[in-house]
Amino acid sequence: MATASPRFSAFGACGNRSERRPGFSGSGKVEPWSFQFPPSAEAWKVASASRAARSKKASSQINSLPDGDDFFYEKVPTPMLDVIESPINVKNLSTKELRQLADEIRLELSSILRKAQKPLKSSLAVVELTVAIHHVFHAPADKILWDVGEQTYAHKMLTGRRFLMNTLRQKDGLSGFTSRSESEYDPFGAGHGCSSISAGLGMAVARDMKGKRERVLTVISNGTTMAGQVYEAMSNAGYLDSDMIVILNDSRHSLHPNIEEGPKTSINALSSTLSKLQSSKSFRKFREVAKGVTKKIGRGMHEWAAKVDEFARGMVGPPGSTLFEELGLYYIGPVDGHKIEDLVCVLQEVASLNSMGPVLIHVVTEENQGIEHSQRSDTGEDVGEGSSSYDSIASNYQPRTYSDCFVEALIRKADSDKDVVMVHGGAEVEPSFQLFREKFPDRFFDIGMAEQHAVTFSAGLSCGGLKPFCVIPSAFLQRAFDQVVHDVDRQRIPVRFVITSAGLVGSNGPVQCGAFDITFMSCLPNMIVMAPSDEDELVNMVETAAMVDDRPICFRYPRGAIVRTDKSLSDGIPIEIGRGRILAEGKDVALLGYGSMVQNCIKAQSLLSKLGIEVTVADARFCKPLDIGLLRELCENHGFLVTVEEGSIGGFGSHVAQFIALDGRLDGRIKWRPIVLPDAYIEHASPNEQLSLAGLTGHHIAATVLSLLGRTREALLLMC
Repeated sequence: MATASPRFSAFGACGNRSERRPGFSGSGKVEPWSFQFPPSAEAWKVASASRAARSKKASSQINSLPDGDDFFYEKVPTPMLDVIESPINVKNLSTKELRQLADEIRLELSSILRKAQKPLKSSLAVVELTVAIHHVFHAPADKILWDVGEQTYAHKMLTGRRFLMNTLRQKDGLSGFTSRSESEYDPFGAGHGCSSISAGLGMAVARDMKGKRERVLTVISNGTTMAGQVYEAMSNAGYLDSDMIVILNDSRHSLHPNIEEGPKTSINALSSTLSKLQSSKSFRKFREVAKGVTKKIGRGMHEWAAKVDEFARGMVGPPGSTLFEELGLYYIGPVDGHKIEDLVCVLQEVASLNSMGPVLIHVVTEENQGIEHSQRSDTGEDVGEGSSSYDSIASNYQPRTYSDCFVEALIRKADSDKDVVMVHGGAEVEPSFQLFREKFPDRFFDIGMAEQHAVTFSAGLSCGGLKPFCVIPSAFLQRAFDQVVHDVDRQRIPVRFVITSAGLVGSNGPVQCGAFDITFMSCLPNMIVMAPSDEDELVNMVETAAMVDDRPICFRYPRGAIVRTDKSLSDGIPIEIGRGRILAEGKDVALLGYGSMVQNCIKAQSLLSKLGIEVTVADARFCKPLDIGLLRELCENHGFLVTVEEGSIGGFGSHVAQFIALDGRLDGRIKWRPIVLPDAYIEHASPNEQLSLAGLTGHHIAATVLSLLGRTREALLLMC
């Protein structure tokens, strides 16, 4: 699609819009925006005064444009950022101009994220680093890979997506992660972290085999260094010795912030000078020549020299730097991540080296960098300490979540049973789980992004006589499936898996979508698989899991608010294993829901009752073992059976189909239909929008029933 010549004004870069999707071409690539003329002063005032009317019109025509003050930037001028259309515009900027650009990105990004109630800290910490990377390297020819989605926002702003940042994580808007389909500047999609070095090494080897010369650079963080894949990739990179650059963004995070951490990595004039020396071409050449000479002298001398070199570099670098050297990466650092002149100097030196092998640059950043700027409102008034942070905004009102109820139930159980412990793996700890950590600090284990270890560690705890509840988000549990199979299920070790963020996850889209856990957990021979339909059932399942001591058990719950927020939780009552329940009785159609979809079955039943259709609603509770008696009763008393689950093909509905087929029920009058997540990845949107796209709302379920009954016209009217 042809685009107009770029122009710049108070609105920024220009270009034509795609008719298929605002801000995107038909191929999914980001297009620059186009405006035919700069606004006059009068037009500016009129536009600001009619914000509500403009927002209403924009929602139906140009829904990816920011509204009102967000877009016109009256309060915060950004003259340097306004002339940046792509990374090519960053190349010739002076150090002073690069600093100004970083400041303007930080101000605008903090404003966007504050108004969208998105986390700020990790995004703002890497602004200078991102600017320096795009100043030195030549994307998209050079490949820049990231591990953490939240750290890519400045990268998105510099690569033609600035005016779409207000659509971040919204339906048809920008992804919260790097995405190959979104921009050519994203060579690899960031997922759950720890993948960038492996992918980058693959790209580097492919480059070498094809005789190309582009540079490959990956950015990792503290959190991703908890995952074993990072070290596997580093070890392989050291062995293959392909040229690539790994940047460790050290934001000085700790899994256990309350524990005394000892001295942190310091950045001073000496360490800055040494980092520049380490990265210089002459130093690297001298080091390689010295290695070559000792090799010629003899094996013993070479080994002795290598040990001296390792010792000397361990003296120069901070504690832990020799670990990277042992893995085969040349260590440079630490470098101040907020001094652009130091970053540019080191990156330029490293970029100029040929046949350097893998290099790790240790960059130290502060997550609170620039936060003070976002603590002021657009009118310049102080809005209070920390008010710009996501946590502060969200704390004004937070509906009660399933995690809140789970933790409350687990604390009750831990009070009465001293063997109950909690193991947390995956992403950052949810605020709800901090309550358990505070009450039982010696019985809470945060493993971080080391899910494989979390599972086997839980198995060891169980073998030692404890009752571990292993809490891992659904999408992260996928990475530990081998450990679930061999270290837990095959040995019938009673580990209690609590699968959070199950099903659709809204703004996190397909990256953290928990679509597959029903399928991969229910295929295991010894695993008990269940899911609560509401918060009361969740409490009961905590009690049930604690009682099971002869095999593993798991239950899943969705992200988001609970069903009833106006009542306190009752004490948990253990559920008989494999026993479902009937919530409403009818004679025409049976809806058998699993987990949170039971509530949507109830909504469908309410809609259908108004049309004279009598519907039975049953809560399966268990995917494995199934309630065989309940299934037979539903098949005998109804002509139609519909199973509903927020999971992929091969899950609960497949187990039901397997049983009723072998039981001969499908040979009779019963007609069965499954409603599951579509066989596709559902992109980021609001939870309700995602459910609608997936066909899992109460209206969709009711329409499916009407279609089964041959009332197609009413089904279509219901969906209008």
